Amino acid sequence: MRIVHVDDRLVVIDKPPGLLSVPGRTEPDCASARVQRLYPDALVVHRLDQATSGLLLFARGVQAQRELSADFADRRVEKLYVAVVAGRLEGEGVIDLPLGADWPNRPRQQVNIESGKPSQTRWRVIGHEGSSTRVALEPLTGRTHQLRVHLAHIGHAILGDTLYAAPDIAATSPRLLLHASELRVSGHCFSSPPEF
Repeated sequence: MRIVHVDDRLVVIDKPPGLLSVPGRTEPDCASARVQRLYPDALVVHRLDQATSGLLLFARGVQAQRELSADFADRRVEKLYVAVVAGRLEGEGVIDLPLGADWPNRPRQQVNIESGKPSQTRWRVIGHEGSSTRVALEPLTGRTHQLRVHLAHIGHAILGDTLYAAPDIAATSPRLLLHASELRVSGHCFSSPPEF
């Protein structure tokens, strides 16, 4: 875990893949516990999936947490991810598909046209790597597993995704190739290039 930025209002870290953002039912080691050992007033504002690497922000104190949480809720925080997906995508676009829990198969989420919550992901091709495509992803909403479900649904699952990709695509990488690479919040811009 690398500390990217610290000031009197926030802490930004670069979370490695495989590390939980917050404690799990049986796993106490997580990014929030590690950050709180260094900065006891650090509080959770948002989360990344355990398999996702990249920028994760914590607030310093309750007031900052309240303000930063409102920024996320009101979409004043810009997030940019980089992923490598199966197949060849071209150009750019927006995936606009409502998402909801796949209750019998939790923690999986699914596209649910009837009762899902509105969910939008903007995507743009960065380049091609053999039979896969490197894309920049901007979640315009913040649903659980949004990027992973949206890309899998349009036939371009993220490489290494053991939850949503077909087994052959999941097996192409030992980890999920999804990284939170940019975060713009409160006049700050933080960046972290992916290590894949």
